[in-house]
Amino acid sequence: MRKLSKKGKIYAAAATVALVAASGGAAYAYWSTTGSGSGAAANSAGTSPVTLHAAFAAGLAPGNSTSVTYTASNPNSSSTTVTLGTPTVTIDAAHASCDPGWFQVTASGGSTLVPAATVAGPGSAQVGTGTLTMVDLSGTSQDGCKGATVTVSVGSN
Repeated sequence: MRKLSKKGKIYAAAATVALVAASGGAAYAYWSTTGSGSGAAANSAGTSPVTLHAAFAAGLAPGNSTSVTYTASNPNSSSTTVTLGTPTVTIDAAHASCDPGWFQVTASGGSTLVPAATVAGPGSAQVGTGTLTMVDLSGTSQDGCKGATVTVSVGSN
């Protein structure tokens, strides 16, 4: 074997260092891994119910109608969608001779987004409109409804 000159030794050492570095780099290039994982978090749902309100003018008499405005109050920290259900009429207990069937009530409105509560209070929105009518029953006394408190209730679908 032939002896290396000083210059040759330097080249050989440099080539060895380069080969080791390249081999190490190649090892990194061929490393691979497999694995899996998952994560979970619970979605926050409102814990308080959204409250629906029906507002209409007083003074309904047989044969008359009045407009009804439906609103919703949302005390929760996230917005929610409300779609009105079928409204019903009830009469206060002191006026038992006033038949709720003498009243017709409607509710219309699509799905309405009711905003989340803020520091200032619950979020609110108008969610629909309708009509409340006291049917005129000719020949039937409806005096039992004089002074009665008529309540319109509605739920959300």
